[in-house]
Amino acid sequence: MRLKDKVAIVTGSAQGIGRVYALRLASEGAKVVVTDVLDPGATTREISAQGGEALALRADVTNPQSVEEMVRNTVNHFGRVDILVNNAALFGELERRPFDQIPLDEWDRVMMVNVKGIFICCRAVLSSMKLQRKGRIINISSGTVLQGTPSFLHYVTSKGAVVALTRALAREVGEFGITVNTIAPGHTLSETVRRRGPNADERALATRAIRRSQVPEDLAGTVVFLASDDSEFITGQMIVVDGGSALH
Repeated sequence: MRLKDKVAIVTGSAQGIGRVYALRLASEGAKVVVTDVLDPGATTREISAQGGEALALRADVTNPQSVEEMVRNTVNHFGRVDILVNNAALFGELERRPFDQIPLDEWDRVMMVNVKGIFICCRAVLSSMKLQRKGRIINISSGTVLQGTPSFLHYVTSKGAVVALTRALAREVGEFGITVNTIAPGHTLSETVRRRGPNADERALATRAIRRSQVPEDLAGTVVFLASDDSEFITGQMIVVDGGSALH
């Protein structure tokens, strides 16, 4: 129970990797706000069934009013915000294509969710965390930024921006006891990736020191560590979790 009575917001946690983050945080004693543009009810019920405490809130990370209402409802319900996991992102629905064939509206949409959405969420929790003189912000980047993965230029660029945002924001909020770090996952067999077929992970497997598929649960321990007091003097860092694919 390393996070007993802490309050954590996990964006994009109605399903997939975000759901696993929410479940693991709850298992460590955190009160979890499950938030998504999709119905977050299933994840919330799963946490409750396992003896945890959760609040389901629909929110769009690209909409400042929606995010502010999410944080306000969190504080009204639980009294505080200790942890923000910025997991919401566009990835699974994106089609691989040469950079000059990426539609401009798709480029803008990726930047809106993957970069601006994080900015909006960080801004919304700041006043609560400053008041407490403590907070944990955990952003989710991607190992693609270390590998220059082709045919995904908008996604890779957006995740590179997350690393830069993390470093700069850590400098700005450190004096308030707030840490800001990012996790760079390798290719992970989420629900969306599994739907691509049995060979979805074949290319990534060949690059790893640990020769097995990466699953969402492989990331959850790092989220807990960065959310806990064990990481109190770590900020502005990117932690790569990919089984030894990119030796950063």
